[in-house]
Amino acid sequence: MQATRQASPKPGRAGARRRRAAPRDFREVHYVLSTHWDREWMVTFQDFRRHLVRLLDRVLDDLAAGRLRGPFVLDGQAIPLEDYLEIRPGRRAQVEAYAKSGKLRIGPWYVLPDEWTVGGESLVRNLRHGREVAREFGAAPSAAGFLCDMFGHTGQLPQILRGFGIRGALLWRGLEPRARAHFRWRAPDGSEVLTYRFGRAGYCDYTYDVRRSTEFTTPFDERAAVRDLDAFLAKEGARTAIPPVLVFDGGDHRQHDADHYRVMFSRPASAAFPYRIRHSTLDDYLEAVLAHASRVADVVTGELRETGALPPVADWQWYIPGVLSSRVWIKQTNAACESLLCQWAEPFAALATRAVGAEHPDQYLRTAWRWLLTNHPHDSIGGCSIDEVHEDMKYRFAQCRQIAAAQAEESLRLLARAVAGGPRAGEMRVLVANPLTRPLDEVVELALDLPAEWASYREFFGYEAKPAFRIFDAATGAELAYQRLSQRPQRSRRRLRVLKFPELVKVNEVTVALRLRLPATGYATLLVREGEKNAAEGVFAVNVLPTRHPAAPGLATSDRSMENEALAVVIDGHGGLALTDKRSGRTYRRLLTFEDVADIGDGWYHGPPVNDQAVTSAASHAEVALEHDGPALCAFRLRTHLLVPASYRESRPGRSEEKVDLVCESRVVLRAGSDRLEVTTTVENQARDHRLRVLFPTGLAARTYFSDAAFDVVERPVALPADNHLRRELAVETAPQQTWTAVADARGGLAVVSTGLLESAVRDQPGRPIALTLFRATGRTIFTDGEPGGQLLGRLEFKYWIVPFAGGLPRARLGGLGQQLAGGLKLVQLPLPDWETIPAAKARLGHRGGLIEVGGEVVCTSIRQVGRTLEVRLFNPTDRMQRAQLSAVGGVPGVRWRSVQSVDLESTPVGRARTWGRAGITWVVRPKQILTLALR
Repeated sequence: MQATRQASPKPGRAGARRRRAAPRDFREVHYVLSTHWDREWMVTFQDFRRHLVRLLDRVLDDLAAGRLRGPFVLDGQAIPLEDYLEIRPGRRAQVEAYAKSGKLRIGPWYVLPDEWTVGGESLVRNLRHGREVAREFGAAPSAAGFLCDMFGHTGQLPQILRGFGIRGALLWRGLEPRARAHFRWRAPDGSEVLTYRFGRAGYCDYTYDVRRSTEFTTPFDERAAVRDLDAFLAKEGARTAIPPVLVFDGGDHRQHDADHYRVMFSRPASAAFPYRIRHSTLDDYLEAVLAHASRVADVVTGELRETGALPPVADWQWYIPGVLSSRVWIKQTNAACESLLCQWAEPFAALATRAVGAEHPDQYLRTAWRWLLTNHPHDSIGGCSIDEVHEDMKYRFAQCRQIAAAQAEESLRLLARAVAGGPRAGEMRVLVANPLTRPLDEVVELALDLPAEWASYREFFGYEAKPAFRIFDAATGAELAYQRLSQRPQRSRRRLRVLKFPELVKVNEVTVALRLRLPATGYATLLVREGEKNAAEGVFAVNVLPTRHPAAPGLATSDRSMENEALAVVIDGHGGLALTDKRSGRTYRRLLTFEDVADIGDGWYHGPPVNDQAVTSAASHAEVALEHDGPALCAFRLRTHLLVPASYRESRPGRSEEKVDLVCESRVVLRAGSDRLEVTTTVENQARDHRLRVLFPTGLAARTYFSDAAFDVVERPVALPADNHLRRELAVETAPQQTWTAVADARGGLAVVSTGLLESAVRDQPGRPIALTLFRATGRTIFTDGEPGGQLLGRLEFKYWIVPFAGGLPRARLGGLGQQLAGGLKLVQLPLPDWETIPAAKARLGHRGGLIEVGGEVVCTSIRQVGRTLEVRLFNPTDRMQRAQLSAVGGVPGVRWRSVQSVDLESTPVGRARTWGRAGITWVVRPKQILTLALR
């Protein structure tokens, strides 16, 4: 009888008492109401914002009227509220009240980014800024690691999340379904977050299966809604052994559905409906799950890049790898902005503040970061939106670039003005700055703006005027020999004065190459003096002495080869390079081979058609010109011609019979003493629907290769999965990188370092060529008949370095080279008239000085002032314990520290402070650890 009563309970008080007496029979269901808000994508930001305003108007009205129990989760972002309040400023008090009470859940992100196409620092600043915005609304920021729609996940994200105190995450793409929905996602350093993997349709699963949001003609039916909800709860309950069940109601741009919302809360818990539903948040759900964390044994380590293997009826996740190379100008511009902020604007603002007492530009820097972050939503930075969206991005990038560049320039000018002494008539002070955290001692190129009134000399019978000048090390007084590379006379510059109108100034621009020694995150000053004059002699009114330095021996060894102490380069008849590394004795051949194939894809995917041929430069016509040959620098210019189809024709189908000349012009530079070969390739793209890569055969029998990632170096297999042919979404040979990819064996190897080029591969061929994607030109865009913006017609420029190495893989050095290529050098030039345009400082600086030097096998990603401390962030790219050595550079009296303390990613102290010693401090960095140190 008892069993019968339990199986078929009768309604009434007794049944109710039995149900209340056994609450453990009811599973707790966390209903989370949200909306996934792509800020721009298939329509522009302004178009989407109109929908956002209507959506949030309704949310606020329904919260006020009690039609929504709340809370409402803002898609893990903070920016929707800023966008909303620009249009509805009168509702700010209501928004703040709901934020404080928890009815609106904000953050932790500022925007939901793509994790591969932005740098690690951008991920940190995104989370930090989002949490700051939440606090500005009076709310505690969300501590839920919401990763609903990112196109795969970088391996160090668990460590980044833990750096903000975030212990749980929710994701979908990049990971195929597992036996259970929960797993421990472990970063390479061992940091973990307990992670929930969304179901078949990801974060849209509930809206698809219950709200039937893709069935456009299906009306609401309450009995069907009840049936669908029961089935959904049963499915979700079966996916987890942990009691709490998540119902996430947050499909793309969806308002809440009042009918389904009523059904959700209309059924009390009972034996027939063994669920207790609460209107919840992702934070509350994760807290409930974390209470059962010991029951989760499944561990996934590192990056999540699995492509969709199961049929859609079982799962519908897509990894979407093609965003790495779509609309490459976006990636290049973003990398340039990140470099301007992290390598120039922030560290040199900190140096100027400490050195000369300049006001620290907190708000300028915050504003620049905000402009940059507004380009980081995954559909924006991914390059997979409509043309107008990406046109809008140009303005935001420009605002970031203008603020960051102007700030860096101002800091350097203040430093240059404060250096002891000053230029005299016929003399100019030049401050050259190095953003790297290690000293630089190598041949550099400087573009000098010489006053147009300075004297020139003419050789032979007066053919060409050459500005006469000499360069001296201001610290030692020693003259520095230089190699003259180019000149452009009578160039216009502007001088902005304080009390007078702007002045137009004419200069003679001369580019020189010379060897310089530059301190870490610091500067060295040079004196450039006008060439000497003799008294009038004979028929000459003035005799200007020529300023020449030895031009021989040069580095060129023939009309198509060059050599220095470390490398020998020979150019073949097709524009390819044979590079010999003298240290290892290895020769790498056919480097700089270009490969062009059809691409009928879009911003999401490279689309290789069935009917296609790969066109390579292996037998192409190439022109070779020796541009510079001197003791400091040698440069060849190669023009490689590929005759490629003009477009793809679906009617054929195949690439068109019409051909166009795709000219790849590469400037190849070898510097004295350097162990890298520098390449700048310019392409005049006249073709459509194609992908261009540059190949670097390594000849090494490697099964794996290495690339850098956000705060990491990743080892990946060369071969594709053996079951790739059975997958719904094919795995592709291309993979993410930040700045470099390398192939190595026990004796050494070859690396290619680049900036703003985020897609590379090592082909599964005997030659193991590194394949660096330069660009993809595509015409398909979402919800259109095709648009021209993705075809990238016109001039494109790409910079990359070829770096052979002997011995073990130099992970930290390659990361430093990536930063060097991205950041370059900056110089400030102060002739005497510019002196009054810069505020004078009481401090007197040395002719050489800097902020901080970081040694050891670590990579430094950020140096900036936070409050009254200097924060230095670095990471260990190796699998072994490393020792980071931090030391003062000197030359700047205001730069000194007493103590050092580890802090988390929100600057909260972790552990005890240590004393800064006379020689600096050494800090042990665990394998793959991200470490932030606060210097006081």
